[in-house]
Amino acid sequence: MHSNNLDTLYRQVIMDHYKNPRNRGGIEGDTLTVNMNNPTCGDRIELQMQVEDGKISEAKFSGEGCSISLSSASMMTEVIKGRPVEEALELADIFSKMMQGEDYDDEKFDLGDIEALQGVQKFPARIKCATLAWKAMEKGLNNEEE
Repeated sequence: MHSNNLDTLYRQVIMDHYKNPRNRGGIEGDTLTVNMNNPTCGDRIELQMQVEDGKISEAKFSGEGCSISLSSASMMTEVIKGRPVEEALELADIFSKMMQGEDYDDEKFDLGDIEALQGVQKFPARIKCATLAWKAMEKGLNNEEE
């Protein structure tokens, strides 16, 4: 596949999540809530998660920001819902490696739409936008376990 086609496809996936975000909104009841922002870009996210029996039963986000940060939040909430906490944290680690251009093990998980964000690593200033939701998720889950 020619890389331009792939770039176009990835852009379409990112724009789709930006325009039609999955899991946008709030969760009623007890939640793990994490607020994070990325001052360089003005991205702000509030991530809410419910963890039951070691699994993330629900995940939603609200906030504002650029297409990269919001589509990343949309993709992340989709992929962590229903997963055990440790898998979600493993995914965050894989995502962080992907953003830094390091090797990561993609055998274990089907990253699906998340791979569309790979191209962001070429734009260092935008990496913080892409990782914002993931850092919020890690922070929330790590605090939960303390």
